Amino acid sequence: MTAWHRYSAIGFLCCGLLGHAAAQSIYSCTDARGKKLTSDRPIAECMDREQTELNPSGTVKRSIGPSLTTPERERIEAQRKKEAEEKTRIDEERRRNRALLARYQDQAAHERERAAALRQIDEVMAAADKRLGELDKQNEAIKAELEFYKNDPTKAPQKLRRQITEHEDSVRAQQRFIADQMLEKKRVNDRFDEELARLKPLWNGAR
Repeated sequence: MTAWHRYSAIGFLCCGLLGHAAAQSIYSCTDARGKKLTSDRPIAECMDREQTELNPSGTVKRSIGPSLTTPERERIEAQRKKEAEEKTRIDEERRRNRALLARYQDQAAHERERAAALRQIDEVMAAADKRLGELDKQNEAIKAELEFYKNDPTKAPQKLRRQITEHEDSVRAQQRFIADQMLEKKRVNDRFDEELARLKPLWNGAR
């Protein structure tokens, strides 16, 4: 082969390679996270959405629709929803942890607030107990008056009967209130116990 023929063959091969490169398409899409992607072949991350095939010049050659079936797309969307919910849960947990650390610098601060919350409930319960004591005294007076009608209680005046009914209602109301406050004390202790379990590793990590 002469030198001229060799140069002609090389030139022909180079032109062929350049022509192939020039004819190659570019694929473009925006993935599920909003990131713009480009590639020289269909993009796997965008198989569930539309892709654009561009000419080498940058002009649109065609649009390629999602290549997944409806069940596949639904499965992917369900997975993305699950991942988003998990991310929201983690973000909320981190926010709550930061708020707890800002509120309670150490265990002593946490115990002080627990004691203060329980003290408020105890004060309310003490007032309710005092009211029960007053009702007991009222009951003694009612009983003393009712002695006049012990042989025939049906002869007791309407006013006295009404006082007996009102007294019984008041006693039951105070007893229900005290029972509710006992439950509230348990809720408060449970809440502080839960916070303490969460805070201990956070304090250790901060140290």
